[in-house]
Amino acid sequence: MYCAAFIFEPGTYDERFHALDALIEEAAHATPGYLGAETWRSPDGTRSNATYFWDNQEALRAFSAHPKHLEAKRQYTQWYKGFHIVISQVLRSYGDGKIEHITPNQRDRGQGVAA
Repeated sequence: MYCAAFIFEPGTYDERFHALDALIEEAAHATPGYLGAETWRSPDGTRSNATYFWDNQEALRAFSAHPKHLEAKRQYTQWYKGFHIVISQVLRSYGDGKIEHITPNQRDRGQGVAA
């Protein structure tokens, strides 16, 4: 499993942004291997993070090459003050089982908390 964290500082969004954003969201959902996403915003609202989860690296690459995604990349300065992307391979995911998450819970309940 892979995740792509899109960390950004929002600027001003217009109608074109919202239309393109909706098309990109549709493209992500339509890409085989897309598992889901979650978003976070800093308490002061100045920075956001949208993390997308993918079954494999090929799926992530396919989404990255989608024409609408490429269009948005070319125009990002219209809508964002800045961005940073982190691509990661998920090595382990665990919890107490009380919170559902996109990543599988790999905690061995008989062994305590995994490291």
